[in-house]
Amino acid sequence: MIKLAVVDDHPIVIQGIVSLINNLENMQVVGSFQSGSALISFLNNHEIDIVLLDIMLPDGNGIELCAQVKKLSPKTIVIAISNHTERSIIMQILQNGASGYILKNASVEELKNGIETALRGELAFSREVIEIIAKPSVNDLKGRPKFTKREKQILQLIAQGKTTASIADELFLSPLTVETHRRNMMQKLDVKNSIELINIATEQLLI
Repeated sequence: MIKLAVVDDHPIVIQGIVSLINNLENMQVVGSFQSGSALISFLNNHEIDIVLLDIMLPDGNGIELCAQVKKLSPKTIVIAISNHTERSIIMQILQNGASGYILKNASVEELKNGIETALRGELAFSREVIEIIAKPSVNDLKGRPKFTKREKQILQLIAQGKTTASIADELFLSPLTVETHRRNMMQKLDVKNSIELINIATEQLLI
């Protein structure tokens, strides 16, 4: 019997996946979790063959969680199950040890085939993901930008709607320094304003 765990912050999604998996031959969901920390706690005391992992979680993101799972339990197969279609995100979680990436709009057959493919030691993708990987965007070809620790701090505060002056006070910086960091981040992402900066940074999980 193949033992699986499902990690997703939406109970309805979890129920749907659990129902699908438990109807498949020789497969059983032995744990379902709405946070990464709950999964890690479970893995400390239980062996899991496959983890079906969402990208966005309330206590972090699936990309970082995937690396934690593989470090804690190298033999456990991780397959991302997500709505995110950004090629950079797909490639990041694969680099962190994932064995596949399946979109939530995939068919039951695609999910079943994906699990079986991963169990054979191959990479598993739903059809749409294969098309995304085959056609990198201009931003993908440029490579994912790197933000410094300070830039990430400022970015998070901008996302909270704070002004340059309040950010400067909170981080003990001059307003000019804050604005310089903001301009540098906008240049790295090739955007024209703070709204675009937040939107793109969120998509690429830079926040």
